[in-house]
Amino acid sequence: MSESVDRRQFLQSATLAATAATAVTGTALAADAKTGAKSASHQGPLTRRWIEQRWLLDNTIRSVGMDWDQPRSVYLSAPCGPQAAADFAAVRARIQKYADAAPAFEATAKRREGVAKAALEAGDAVTARENYFIAAIHWGAAQWPIDENNAQNQLYNTRKRECYGAYAKLADHRVEEAWIPMPDGKRLPAWFHLPRTAGGRVPVVISVPGMDSFKEMGVSMYGDRWLERGLAVLAIDGPGQYEAPLLGVFFSMPAWQAAGKACCDWLAARAEIDAQRIGISGNSFGSFFSTIAAAYEPRLRAVAVTAVCHEPGFHTIFEKASPTFKMRFMFMSGFTDEARFDDFRKTMTWEGARRALAARAHRAAAEDAERPEALGRVPGLAPLGGRRAFGEPRAEPRRPRGRLDAHEPERQNGTERKVVRDRERPDRQDAAVAAAC
Repeated sequence: MSESVDRRQFLQSATLAATAATAVTGTALAADAKTGAKSASHQGPLTRRWIEQRWLLDNTIRSVGMDWDQPRSVYLSAPCGPQAAADFAAVRARIQKYADAAPAFEATAKRREGVAKAALEAGDAVTARENYFIAAIHWGAAQWPIDENNAQNQLYNTRKRECYGAYAKLADHRVEEAWIPMPDGKRLPAWFHLPRTAGGRVPVVISVPGMDSFKEMGVSMYGDRWLERGLAVLAIDGPGQYEAPLLGVFFSMPAWQAAGKACCDWLAARAEIDAQRIGISGNSFGSFFSTIAAAYEPRLRAVAVTAVCHEPGFHTIFEKASPTFKMRFMFMSGFTDEARFDDFRKTMTWEGARRALAARAHRAAAEDAERPEALGRVPGLAPLGGRRAFGEPRAEPRRPRGRLDAHEPERQNGTERKVVRDRERPDRQDAAVAAAC
């Protein structure tokens, strides 16, 4: 009896101690969020959840690492190949709180840039190429936590462009700096890639990154999924994305409605491109941007998206997911007032464009990616007005063997759990766009 009492007392004491420690840490970090977490000169957005939950965010990062909200280190390292694996292992170890991210990536970028310059001076073009590319990715990653157009963000952006430009001169395929004119006279920044096997006019895909991604990640250093299939790539920072807001090009629905046409106009003027075979691909929030662009530009023949982010108004990602998402998107949209942004985000929807999109566009989503019959004929490319129109529910939900249909609850022992489909199968979606183009 005394042993069980002692055990209960021990557990109670341990719990109280842990709670007290967390409270102290939380109070300190919450104070940081209001004062020191953003510098006194900070001119970017601040949100209620950021201030209230900053201590929780930092404790979460300390517990589970920099990939707390998404596999950031995975998708950042992917275009670099195995050469960058050690870099990202070191960065993961260094990032113990949100404020660590930019300095950790900056230090790694400087080291890679130094190796690249030394290799170039020594006449080792391949080593220089690889290190310039990886340095550009690290410089871009260093920009990610910065939600304002300040000197630090501009510096990182400049170094990123310089490194990627140096890589472009040494790349194993043709890479050009590109600027896409917008109707208001501003320009979207982009990189234009041509496959090594290009002969005559080739099809092209417009690569649209997600909220926390950037155009330099859009094409892998070696063995790129699009280039290897003979497609050219126009990798863009669209309205509001990464470099674009530094140039005064912010997110809005009209801006993205115009972006598809602007990119198609630019591509149609290129002698290397078959203007009848233009597709667009986006990941995460880029899936929404790509959808809007395609709905208002009929020359976009195919749309392939992954990690789909299509909720009208985007309440879930802005009010229930990591508080960093909303602050970042406020910066992307040119807002610092949260209440004004909340009114603005209600305009963010594809609903009015569904008919225009369903009339002629195609979509490849991973809903069918693992079906055996998908091999060879890619059923995800069926016309949207065919098997199921975009945005319409299934008449008869299908349950593939061994898997549950998307968002359908599984009942076990009287309980329910949501099963989310695998949305990250870019191999099938790349083939889909290639087939459509």
